Amino acid sequence: MRYQSAEDRLNPVTPEGVDDSTLGGYAAVHGRAAAFEGSDGQPYTAAVEVERADEASGEWVAYLIFLRWAQTGSSVMGHLETGDLTGAPTQQEARAALEGLPLSSVKEILDQEIARRSAEEAAEG
Repeated sequence: MRYQSAEDRLNPVTPEGVDDSTLGGYAAVHGRAAAFEGSDGQPYTAAVEVERADEASGEWVAYLIFLRWAQTGSSVMGHLETGDLTGAPTQQEARAALEGLPLSSVKEILDQEIARRSAEEAAEG
């Protein structure tokens, strides 16, 4: 993310050809993580995480983390984490694959994770 100056951190310079309809594009345009209201009515932000699949393969995997915020937005109350959503030969390629997801797809994934968590909690009792 680039800024006009150190005093302009809230207004990043949008890279050419980038719009805010994707997860990565949203962050590049607005200078913050995309936020969603989950199907449970709670506020979430989304972030891409990348790590090595294993040392032998050398592949990188990427997944999403959804931070659940307090209704006031002042503190993190929990999180949801997807399984690996993509794999790639490099860290940058794995990250780019998820940053290129449309925001509507990210919202669908969030709601799927909320449903999965609810089902697990119901099964536990």
